Amino acid sequence: MYPEEIVIPMKEELTDNGFSEMLTSDEVEEALKTQGTTLVVINSVCGCSAGTARPGVLLAVQHSEKKPDQLTTSFAGFDVDAVKKIREHLLPYPPSSPSIALFKNGQLVHFIERHMIEGRSAQMIAENLIGAFDQYCN
Repeated sequence: MYPEEIVIPMKEELTDNGFSEMLTSDEVEEALKTQGTTLVVINSVCGCSAGTARPGVLLAVQHSEKKPDQLTTSFAGFDVDAVKKIREHLLPYPPSSPSIALFKNGQLVHFIERHMIEGRSAQMIAENLIGAFDQYCN
């Protein structure tokens, strides 16, 4: 498990901008059974990817005309039970952090794995997400 003093500022980058934390497997189940769209960010300490994933997600949410109904996040290596439950809903994709998933009515409709984040700018990640929001969100 990562030290809290490292994780908290990275969590706050999302939670200070409207994302709800899912800390338990029950909270994940509750969020994903909700009708509508749910954006799930598996946050991470990985500087090479998470450093653009969080800003990319925030850019997408701020600049998209259509937005997910729920914005949620859990932190890999810290919110262990929640991330394990999220990953069950992401199968057959392998574990990936950071990663970004969009669910509609509980079904995975768009997924950005770590390898799709690495080496890409926040703007590129935002453009990918805005396309998904346009397609799946009201």
